[in-house]
Amino acid sequence: MAFPQQQQQFPAYGYCESYFVENSDDYEGVYARAAAERERARGAAKLRQKALAEELSRITADEYQEDVLDHMEHMESETMPDIQSIEIQTEIQWFMRPYLLDFLLEAHHAFQLLPETLHLAVNLLDRYCSRRVVYKRHYQLVGCASLLIAAKYGDRKDRVPTIRELKSMCCSLYDDDMFTQMEWHVLQTLNWVIGHPTVTSFLQLALTEISFDPELEHMSWYITELALYHKEFIPIRPSVLARSSLALARCILNRSQPRFSDWSARYDPQVVLNLSNFLQQPSQALVRKYASQHLSAVSTTIDMFLQRQSMLAQRSVQTPVNDVVMDVEIAAPVNSNYLNPQTPQKPGYPSVAVGVLTPPITPDKDFHTHAAYGINPSVQGTQYTPPHSVEQQHHMHFAAQSTYAQVPQPQLVH
Repeated sequence: MAFPQQQQQFPAYGYCESYFVENSDDYEGVYARAAAERERARGAAKLRQKALAEELSRITADEYQEDVLDHMEHMESETMPDIQSIEIQTEIQWFMRPYLLDFLLEAHHAFQLLPETLHLAVNLLDRYCSRRVVYKRHYQLVGCASLLIAAKYGDRKDRVPTIRELKSMCCSLYDDDMFTQMEWHVLQTLNWVIGHPTVTSFLQLALTEISFDPELEHMSWYITELALYHKEFIPIRPSVLARSSLALARCILNRSQPRFSDWSARYDPQVVLNLSNFLQQPSQALVRKYASQHLSAVSTTIDMFLQRQSMLAQRSVQTPVNDVVMDVEIAAPVNSNYLNPQTPQKPGYPSVAVGVLTPPITPDKDFHTHAAYGINPSVQGTQYTPPHSVEQQHHMHFAAQSTYAQVPQPQLVH
């Protein structure tokens, strides 16, 4: 009968591992303290192991960093697209590129994929267009297949888009089998060589040499994604584009430039100048994406920077040269023609709410878009045809305008 009273008097029995407790003055329990000590020792050992692993990883990274960088620079030269082969495409034109990039950018942002996934997808798209003739009605399909391959290659598995989701984004313009066939054909065309050192990979190497600066990193991302819209930057190697974008981002944010002897500071002044010339008229999809505070609202920072540049340019015209104050000197390498719009916009295209995907022009099942732009589609239907090689397009170039309607379209063999 004394046991309930003892339980009320010493409620600390609940901390013991055993129901039977020795009758002593230590009511906290010997076994409970021993278990807590073991748990603390185990946690301290894990922390020491983690610190040791990070230290060994840092030492190993510093030791092999030059070898890794040499391999990345070698791989980027092996996986560069050929812009001259894209130039001789018979159907797709450069004015279509911003529309497709808007679609890929918004799809990439909707699925919350990694930044390098977008750059790898565009690289796969350009490399495929360098080797195959792409019809206008398949341009968006190639872009979706490239994004799907890039997401499977280097992104998280739970964020890889499904074919059903891509089909819905394309307004059911393509069947499910067409996505699978195009994905297989892109891989076959590129000889299954997917790995490409993207701009973001070189940016990470360059940013490891300085302290963490999220605004500088987001500004660099903005500039590199802006460069995707323009064919002038397709032949530029990602390593050069990354360092040039980082240099321009430092100028915009008024960050100090490192010594030019460092690898991260060896930018190309001409590339920096060309990038600054395209800052004025970016894609609205890109502006909406980088207007969020999650990405440091760098698009708003760009607008403020351009306004200051415009005011300083007007002041320099009105003020004599001898009276110019030195403390307002422009540090960024901006050309006098940077106010000219460079990125093709969408005149006459119906306004779209924020977050709504805007697929590019396709000559099938999109007659209202053709009427807005005066485009007369040469082929009806969405039957998939395997693209031709660049060598075969010379025979197609001299054919009659009705060639695509007369020639039977073979099916792609699985």
